[in-house]
Amino acid sequence: MGKKDRVWFEQATGFLNPGLVQKLKNHRVQHMDETKESLPVIIRFNREVEEHRHEDALHLCNDGESNFMEGKFDFLHGAYGCLSPEKIRSLIDHDGVDKVYYDHKVHALLDVATKSIGAIEVQAKSDLTGKGVTIAIIDTGIHPHGDLMKPTSRIKAFVDMVNRRKEPYDDQGHGTHCAGDAAGNGQLSEGLYVGPAPEADLIGIKVLDAEGSGQLSTIIRGVEWCIKNKKKYGIDVISLSLGGPAFESYVDDLMCQAVEKAWHHGIVVCAAAGNEGPFPLSINTPGIDPLILTVGSADDKNTPKLKDDVKASYSSRGPTLDFLVKPDIYAPGTNIISLLAPGSPLEKQMPENLVGEHYISLSGTSMATPLTAGVVALLLEANPHLSPNDVKAILMDTARLFKGDQAGYIDVVAAVKLAKQYAEFQGSTVDV
Repeated sequence: MGKKDRVWFEQATGFLNPGLVQKLKNHRVQHMDETKESLPVIIRFNREVEEHRHEDALHLCNDGESNFMEGKFDFLHGAYGCLSPEKIRSLIDHDGVDKVYYDHKVHALLDVATKSIGAIEVQAKSDLTGKGVTIAIIDTGIHPHGDLMKPTSRIKAFVDMVNRRKEPYDDQGHGTHCAGDAAGNGQLSEGLYVGPAPEADLIGIKVLDAEGSGQLSTIIRGVEWCIKNKKKYGIDVISLSLGGPAFESYVDDLMCQAVEKAWHHGIVVCAAAGNEGPFPLSINTPGIDPLILTVGSADDKNTPKLKDDVKASYSSRGPTLDFLVKPDIYAPGTNIISLLAPGSPLEKQMPENLVGEHYISLSGTSMATPLTAGVVALLLEANPHLSPNDVKAILMDTARLFKGDQAGYIDVVAAVKLAKQYAEFQGSTVDV
């Protein structure tokens, strides 16, 4: 095998995404027999050719034990499965395939509120609690915690794309905490630990396993499920407290393409900026996408006062790989007390963070993101006619600016006020 032959994948960088090129380099060192070992991949179809060419490419991929495609996406015009390096190479000249991606692992943004942003004031003065709004938590699952089940269950649906179980559960704990960050009602704490939207409904979509990780293709399927079922369940908001390193521009990033589809279907997508701060260019994907609402984390010092709030040192900083300004907004994410999934790895690994029997304290942009999703629920309750672009503009326009940053700190009181003004401008008859 000549030098040119051995590095074919390095010469196909336009056809292979950077993550796959790196994986093929590692794979070549570890597995000299390229015909037997396979890699998890996603293929994106070429939309400029007829659909039968896509089917021909799929047929070519399904020719043996090591080469098979598990399924097709509904909105991204692609498919996912496992292919050997040899098979990947054979697709380079196929006109039905536009690009091949490594189906890499995506991780929950693990550990490294409500009073300081004005949510309690809004709940008290405006009687807004997120009622009638549905938030999808795409994460490790949701434990049926008392703060979500009493007085009646607010988990409208649960989809398990990892273990295919039917009833709500969380074998890691991260998703349950996020659900409470957005919509916990404080039933088991006598109203002490309450999210911004304590009457919002929830959808639990489990895409991450007990270790807090999952395949890129599974995350995309979770987002697509929300798009397909938006009308059935009234899904208004998606909260994504997960992500991974950005290898390429948002234009070619598959997670970005998925969340953009959701955005264009009328779903507000909130995504965590990441916990790789204070270094620049550290925004995770899909937070690099310019459309969606990317959330950074602030430290409210556990006080309701605003003047002592600062950007959290761990919160990822922009710009993105495309030199876009991110994050779009900051919200409390440090030492956030929320729901505990009993018996979960989080409970066992972080006993010092437990707060009584039913709660646990965590920090990260993972916490700031669902909290922001809960605030979005308040805006949509105040004015159901808001588009995702309206919601983003309102939150950014009303935010209190941090010194030295173009993004500001979320201000619920001002945001709700502006949302109501939008309703008046739109000629809405919404009773708020």
